[in-house]
Parts: sequence; C-alpha cells; structure tokens
Amino acid sequence: MEDNPTSKILDEAYVFISKKLCTEFGPDFLNLPDKEKAKLLLAKLNRPLRVCGMVKNEGEPGGGPFWTKNSDGTVSLQIVESSQIDKNDPKSMEIMNKSTHFNPVDLVCDLTDCNGKKYDLRKYTDPNTGFISTKSKNGKTLKSIERPGLWNGAMADWNTVFVEVPIETFCPVKTVVDLLRDQHQN
Repeated sequence: MEDNPTSKILDEAYVFISKKLCTEFGPDFLNLPDKEKAKLLLAKLNRPLRVCGMVKNEGEPGGGPFWTKNSDGTVSLQIVESSQIDKNDPKSMEIMNKSTHFNPVDLVCDLTDCNGKKYDLRKYTDPNTGFISTKSKNGKTLKSIERPGLWNGAMADWNTVFVEVPIETFCPVKTVVDLLRDQHQN
C-alpha cells in the first residue's frame, strides 16, 4: 500500500480484506481517519497466509472452519476444534452441528512478505488459545491441555482462505484402527 493511499485504494483494500479474507472490522472502522484506516488495513494484509483445503464434513471427530472474534475486535476465519466449543451453549452446538466442512486436509502457506522477507511467525500466534481434550491410555480416560494448537493458536493471526478439496484427499489416522480403512491399504 502507498505511503498516502487515496480513499479509493483504502476502499479496495477494505473490500478485499472483507470479501476475500472474510475479515470483519469493528463498527467504528469506517469512521476512522484515512491514516488510521491505512495502518489497520496494512497490518491485516501484511501477515502470513494459509490456504486450507477443507473436505465436506462426514462426521469425523475434530473441528472445522468458523468465524471467530479476535482480541483486537475483528472477526476472521479460524479453524476451531470441537473440544473448543462450549457443549452447554445451544447456539454454539447448533452452529457446530450445521457445519458443512472439516479440518484442513491440505495446507499451503506463504511465510514471506511482499518483499520476500520471512515473517517472524511468533508474532502471529495467540498464546491464550487452547483447549482441554480427552485422550485414553490403557483404558484410562485422561485430559490434556493443548495450547496453542497449530491450526487454532499458532496460526491465529494469519490470513486464512478456505477452499473445498475432494474427500479422496482425506486419509485420517486418529487411532490405530484407522489404518484398516481402505485408503490405507495400498
């Protein structure tokens, strides 16, 4: 973006971020002076990018693509694990149950800025993101804290684009029994 962008350039950047990166700014954004808008827009554009290939949800355990509210007041695309969703909140459960797609199967990342300089990826994490998951060992149920997970913490401040990929690309192995699936027999 230019040093002194015109209102037209600011509007184009705003539309791109809103429509293509599915990021929503707070309600006061449009009332900000152009210099403030430019600063916020550039901060949203100048960050790592992940393109996540998602498959249709066919009931596998895990999370999927959702809009989440960020600490800076914006709303953006994130990958949310099912264990991060409040099971006691009917609205959250309804949203999760109606989800159409599942965790990323393919991931393409751009780790450099427009000048080819590598991003310091630590600046684009949310260290407060985490969740408690249930595991089992030797027949005992165990709880573990996972924070931040790759999708939902370590990449929390990345720009994210979700694309649908064919279900054939999905070959999960969450348990040893999953190795018996047809796609793992070749």
